[in-house]
Amino acid sequence: MSNPLVILKQYWKHDAFRTPQEEIIAAVLAGKDTFGLMPTGGGKSVCFQVPAMLMEGICLVISPLVALMKDQVHNLQSKGIKAIALTGGIGSDEIIDLLDNCQYGNYKFLYLSPERLQSDWVLERIKNLPINLITIDEAHCVSQWGHDFRPAYLKIAKLKEYFPKIPFLALTASATKRVQEDILVQLQMNNPEIFTKSFARENLAYMVFNVEDKLHLMEQILKKNPQPSIIYVNNRKACSETANQLQSLGYTATYYHGGLSSKEKEKQMQLWMDEKVQIIVATNAFGMGIDKANVKTVIHLHIPPNLENYYQEGGRAGRNGEKAFAVLLTNPSDVIHVEAQFLSILSDKAFLNLVFIKLCNYFQIAYGEGMDEKFSFNINHFCTKYSFSVLKVYNALQFLDRQGILTLSQEFSEKITLQFCIPSKEVMRYISLNPQDEEVILTILRTNPGVYESQSVLNLSLIAKKSNAEENQVLVILHKLNEKGIIELHAKNNDSSITFNEVREDDRTINRVSKYLEAQNQLKTSQLKSVLQYIKEDTKCKSKLLLEYFGEVVTEDCGICSFCISKNKEKTDFAVLAEKIIGLLKIQELNSRDIQKLSKYPKDDVIFVLQNLLENDTIIVQANNLYSIKKQ
Repeated sequence: MSNPLVILKQYWKHDAFRTPQEEIIAAVLAGKDTFGLMPTGGGKSVCFQVPAMLMEGICLVISPLVALMKDQVHNLQSKGIKAIALTGGIGSDEIIDLLDNCQYGNYKFLYLSPERLQSDWVLERIKNLPINLITIDEAHCVSQWGHDFRPAYLKIAKLKEYFPKIPFLALTASATKRVQEDILVQLQMNNPEIFTKSFARENLAYMVFNVEDKLHLMEQILKKNPQPSIIYVNNRKACSETANQLQSLGYTATYYHGGLSSKEKEKQMQLWMDEKVQIIVATNAFGMGIDKANVKTVIHLHIPPNLENYYQEGGRAGRNGEKAFAVLLTNPSDVIHVEAQFLSILSDKAFLNLVFIKLCNYFQIAYGEGMDEKFSFNINHFCTKYSFSVLKVYNALQFLDRQGILTLSQEFSEKITLQFCIPSKEVMRYISLNPQDEEVILTILRTNPGVYESQSVLNLSLIAKKSNAEENQVLVILHKLNEKGIIELHAKNNDSSITFNEVREDDRTINRVSKYLEAQNQLKTSQLKSVLQYIKEDTKCKSKLLLEYFGEVVTEDCGICSFCISKNKEKTDFAVLAEKIIGLLKIQELNSRDIQKLSKYPKDDVIFVLQNLLENDTIIVQANNLYSIKKQ
């Protein structure tokens, strides 16, 4: 029998384990229930993939993240390891085939969401599989106090009845002490081995800057650190706008969010991974499964909803062990408005019920029907039709998704339908005059036999593959045919899809999950207050604040965060600075930025002295924001 290190070298090409990977693997191989808290970049997947390869049978991996499941299955398959994922949108017949493959096909990994375990027939099939390990990834989801609680996780403990001798391995990258304890209770873990890696990142400087001009400071940071960088924003619009602003300033930048097609996401991510662009501007849709060691800077341009997210996203910097920066930029208006904005998009029970009923009506789902039905969904169209706030509806749908009532997929799709408007002999005449379009047109006609009678849905990727063309080439031909009146073409973008996981029961559906809604709203409010406290606290080390939030006792300051740097700076002699500013203004009128550059003093100190000089009527500020000496 191989040992863990042999498997690690053979499949993962690493020569050694990181702490505490080896210890976790040893506990699992000894058949013990195990809990592992490993902050972002700690290599959680190795902790279950390596021991599963050493044991007969198949490892069951329960995860709520479809993108991460697909990514891990792809990575395992690329190593020649047989793995399957039961993600949303897969029909019952296909699930049966996939589970048959697991039972008879010598597969090593079966990934599924916790919601799948709620189907009795799926559970029955899993009971008959040769399970060697049950891994619960993103285990904080099992706790009501976790930042992404999903009630379906509570059902995982039922697997203990069917697999009493099979070890549970619970893994998470971010959990407070309270959440850690709750995980062990909810999963009914038996005398578990517990491994926690410190949240401390000695090479990562946590910087918080309160500034009026975020773009200017961001530009300075990126200029000083020209290595790969991530900028996190809180909406799709800000993604493209920020990337465009950076490009106009001469930086190479791209963007990534949930509204891009799979191909576009892959393309943009690869540009950044290959360092053809320095910066990727992204929503929190970016990052899962991304392991780029030399990220120098992660900048949060907007206030994150909780410190768990901030820690995970900021932690994508400096994984190579070199000094790196996790920067949070705020301005006074951010802090003033964020609470009000945040509270305004939280759903109460009445709104949740209203959205669910309108959604069912929107898709014409009758009472008692709708289970396993999937629909293309454009959230903007839905919100316009019913005069809803997009953000408030999105939060309500996310909640319903977490409860397992529906599955909200953010895989972008473009639905294309077409119908030929001219007789077939005229189409053939067009082909004879335009032989370069022949293969695509004939492929469409062979693939869609009813295309003369009615609008037919076109599978763009299939047409491209069969005609040996690129998808964009097919689109060019389609638009040309449409302009010439040969076809009637309809292309509709849908930024997501919705699958209903149970029948419509209106109030009964919502009443069942509303008990979790209030608790989640209270938790989100509390978490936002923790973020605001982290921002406002200016008498304590930022790294220490984060570690204390996650329950670690820390005695020493980090020495490299924004607080520690400001504390260690020499105190400015404001009288000397005032004389220097007056001397500069006697020569010429200047704005505050030029004064800072010429005086070489910190910005905050310059602003402070300028305000004092204004109050004392020594200087004036003109309409064009230039300062000058006040004439006596």
